[in-house]
Parts: sequence; structure tokens; C-alpha cells
Amino acid sequence: MTQEPTTVWDRPERGARGPAAVRSRAELAAAAVGLADREGLAAVSMRQVAQALGTGQASLYRYVAGRDDLLDLMADAVVADVGHDALTGDAVADLAALAARVKALHLRHPWLADLPPEPLRLGPHGVAHLEHALAALAPAGLPGPARLQVVALLHALVAQFARAELRAGEAPSGRAAAQAAYLARAAEGRPHLRDALSSAPEAEPAALFTETVRRLLTGLLAPGFACDGVSRVRPLG
Repeated sequence: MTQEPTTVWDRPERGARGPAAVRSRAELAAAAVGLADREGLAAVSMRQVAQALGTGQASLYRYVAGRDDLLDLMADAVVADVGHDALTGDAVADLAALAARVKALHLRHPWLADLPPEPLRLGPHGVAHLEHALAALAPAGLPGPARLQVVALLHALVAQFARAELRAGEAPSGRAAAQAAYLARAAEGRPHLRDALSSAPEAEPAALFTETVRRLLTGLLAPGFACDGVSRVRPLG
């Protein structure tokens, strides 16, 4: 009889058989997050995490089934740091504040952008985060599936801004200047592009992020927002 697959959250932290537990999943997650923060997600393997903990690789399988479980533990461990402010009843303001917290999380842990895309990668802290976001949206009066779509779109925007901010700090200034000069030349003879570029105000990344998030939310929460009944939830993707 084939055993149904289960998530790490559905299994006990330590099986009843074998030696007594000397580690915890929280310790495994902390070691893996530390590796990813220093060296990137590619550095996270069962072997490397075992070395960081000063134990044998085989011992980790007492707590997790493999690397996918480690990734689940890592994602859930860091989302616990987002924090949740008390809701004000203003859906746009509450979601914009939450979006700023999530972007800060991405900037602290750049490897989040490299997690394999799994829409339902949610552990206990991720579920609590999603519940908070949906509660923030409740005053807008959208049906449940539409609220899930708004959360998914918001987090996709947050992740994109975080990637851009991280890459802007890494890109050589000469390359950025060359790209800007090329775009200015390309705008000649293209009136819509030229107008958009010439009228675009210089804005600090944080101010641009806040304005963009609020514009998106205002549009999505306006009367008439359609929902096709298909929702993909990837809160930190």
C-alpha cells in the first residue's frame, strides 16, 4: 500500500523510534537560514546544514525527510519575523504597511526570491500571515477567492521591488548609466514612451514602492474587481 505524501507540518517533530532527540526543527531551520543568508540558497543542503550543526548528515533525517522539508522550515521561520500591526479598518493602509514589512524581509533574506515556486508553501507562521492579510482585506467586502488574488498580486509586487532594489545595489553604475542613455535614445520617435519618461518624477525607492502599492490596492479594491475563482497563493514568492 502506497503511503500518502505528507508535509513536514503533518508529521511529528521526532518519531517514536530511535535515539532521543537532541536537536529541534527550529535549530535546523536556523542553521539553514544562516547558510542561505551568507552563501545563497544553493549552499543549503542536508550535508551543509549537518556540518553547521556539528552533527552527521544521517541524523537530520530523524527530523526531516529531505531538502524540501528544510526549505519549508526556512520559509516559515523567517515569515515569523514579519510581525503584524493592529488593523485599522483601512484595507489599503493596512495592506501597504504589511507590504513594507514583507519587502524588508526579502531584503534581509535575498534567497527568498530563489525558493522553488510552490503556491502553497505555507507552514504555521505562513498561515497566520495569510490570515492577517485576509483580515486586513475584510473591510473591502471582496469574496474570499478575490481576496486571495489580491494577496498573491501584492506579494508578487513586493518580491519584484525587493529584487530590483537588491540588484540595483549590485549593478555597476556605468552599466546603469548606459542603459538609461539607451532608453532615452529609444524614446525618440515614440511619443508615449517619451512622455512617460519625461514626466516620471525622481523618487526614492521607498516612496516609489509605497505609492505603487497604494495605487495597486486602490485599483484592486475598487468596485467591480473581477474574480475568476482561480487563486494562487504564494505569500513570500
